[in-house]
Amino acid sequence: MRILHVAHQQLRKYGHNRVSWAQKLYFGLIRNGHCVQAFSDRDVAAFEAPLGIRDLGKKKANQRLLQTVEAFEPDLMIVGHCDIISNDTLNQARAQQPNMAIACCNNDPLFVPVNVEKIHARCDVADAMFVSTGESLLAPFSGKRAKLWHMPNPVDSSIETADTSQQDQLATDLIFCSKETAYTSRGQLVSFLKDELKTAFKDKFTFRTPGSFNEPGVWGRDYDNALANSAMGLNLNRQENFDWYSSARMAQLVGNGLLTFTHAANGFDRLMPEETLVYFTGQEELLQKIREFYHDVEKRKAWASNARTFFHQEINSTLYAQYIVEATLQQPFSHDYVWLKSNS
Repeated sequence: MRILHVAHQQLRKYGHNRVSWAQKLYFGLIRNGHCVQAFSDRDVAAFEAPLGIRDLGKKKANQRLLQTVEAFEPDLMIVGHCDIISNDTLNQARAQQPNMAIACCNNDPLFVPVNVEKIHARCDVADAMFVSTGESLLAPFSGKRAKLWHMPNPVDSSIETADTSQQDQLATDLIFCSKETAYTSRGQLVSFLKDELKTAFKDKFTFRTPGSFNEPGVWGRDYDNALANSAMGLNLNRQENFDWYSSARMAQLVGNGLLTFTHAANGFDRLMPEETLVYFTGQEELLQKIREFYHDVEKRKAWASNARTFFHQEINSTLYAQYIVEATLQQPFSHDYVWLKSNS
């Protein structure tokens, strides 16, 4: 199948970027045998603009996408986070290629109002809309052209290559990477943990917080290395209590073998087997569980290994990509996708 993948490919990062869910989707599509043409809207806009000023290249980027549709003749267009591309352009693309289906993917949270507006807008033109929040919260977007689906954040065997679940001692005991401060108070929880863990363990416990608390952020290979040298990780969303919502951080932590702590309110116990993720409801419970797994290395390794194995077997980019294709084209599902059978 010929698939046009429209997303921010981060070409101008020149390798110095964090893990991209769009890149994982691209890899998965190719592994499934599809002919995939990538179109990076932001990069094309910058390349085409006078003096490289991206905002001046938006009109040209839309024109170039239509040119690509005409030349490539895709059977399916998958559209990620690409605000530069207008709905009018997508409608023109469909007119050029009447048999082409359009899938849109949104990996951002519903507690950000502008993101809700973006999903509503894309549902007008897409045949299928994939959102990284559980289907139980997608009803407000129904009634338009797009059929609504949940999509997970997958791991990729070529990206999440570390396995710290097999190691007894690592340089970092606990890590939390983040630079986002809007729509969140999670910094208070991290500050509490830093104080309590320092009091309890003095200098024996290493808690890294790249991107916050005056600690420089880590990107690209530095980010990979930070995870590959950490035993445990915090999966703290900017807000909790959104069914099956997590930032891509969870897949990155679990996929590299870190024991991962995440809030119970998001309902991942319906998706994950027992003794994989560590759930908490409050700061005292989280602190107690961090201390428990720090002292019990074998338990930490066993739970982290269970979670890593499950993700790599059942929530990987190859299955994820094929699911998006099959759901969009309304084909029979070729796999018993765990996020479908558990979503109840």
